[in-house]
Amino acid sequence: MRQIIRSNSAALAQTRRVFATLALYAALAPACALAANQTSGFYVDPDSNPAVWVRDHPADTRANAIRNSIATRPMARWFGNWSGNIGTAVTVFVDAARAADKLPILVAYNIPGRDCGSHSGGGAGSPEAYRTWISSFASGIGSRRAVVVIEPDALAQLDCLAADQRSVRIGLLQHAAREFKARAPNALVYHDAGNASWIAADEMARRLNSAGARDLRGFALNVSNYHTTADSNAYGAAVAASLQRQFGYSKAFVVDTSRNGNGSNGEWCNPGGRKLGAGSQNSATGAEMLLWVKVPGDSDGKCGIAPNTPAGEFSPDIATRLIEGR
Repeated sequence: MRQIIRSNSAALAQTRRVFATLALYAALAPACALAANQTSGFYVDPDSNPAVWVRDHPADTRANAIRNSIATRPMARWFGNWSGNIGTAVTVFVDAARAADKLPILVAYNIPGRDCGSHSGGGAGSPEAYRTWISSFASGIGSRRAVVVIEPDALAQLDCLAADQRSVRIGLLQHAAREFKARAPNALVYHDAGNASWIAADEMARRLNSAGARDLRGFALNVSNYHTTADSNAYGAAVAASLQRQFGYSKAFVVDTSRNGNGSNGEWCNPGGRKLGAGSQNSATGAEMLLWVKVPGDSDGKCGIAPNTPAGEFSPDIATRLIEGR
């Protein structure tokens, strides 16, 4: 998945100043404390890419480290046009989590024009196909508990679309929000809202509102990126405050910490020197949850330290470097 990082020191400085608003935002924490307390913790996907790789390569010298540091940790499963019948795929995954009394993390990643045609380009073939797909996704969850991130990058990448395409995308995200509210009422659902150095907080608040965020639990930050939890919390607080100021409501947020242990070096596509971040957990301040949304070890595309590994394919070399922070 592509994040177009725009180096913007002023924007980061502004979000750090806004960090003071976290104290105000913390007043919302009691209402946000549901999260994984609704179950006995987050679900470990036994069929994640790293788990499958470990099973298939038991003699590999890297297998133990990948098993212990990544494959046995709770992380999201991503669903898209590769998932077959989406209703069935989601139902099977959520049923397995419920049987284990765990909270599953899911990502919907099938918006038309996904990733602006870059490394993770693709998506549903038409708006009509997407509406059907996302409705079936929500129905697959039904009344069960789940965490869902809707369409990483879809709002942050509006600028790559023509005006009429932006309008269509916003309409699709509105539809998604309505469908999850109606069909998956017990799920904790979040629109993706980019990362701390991408879109100004006031503009992201406007985009979230236009996409139906009022109907959702909140918004997700830093998906598949590397920004620190502190910077992400500051940006999230700024977006939440802007929603309140502009539209009269605030929202909770979650942060993807899967690869943010060393922070960002300004690169988004398989940069070296990055490290695993804090595991999936509830959070008492700032974000209501820290989640492994990106699967550690899955490539961002044919770039950086994995020039021959397509987006979404697991690389034991990337995984090992994330474990070791190199």
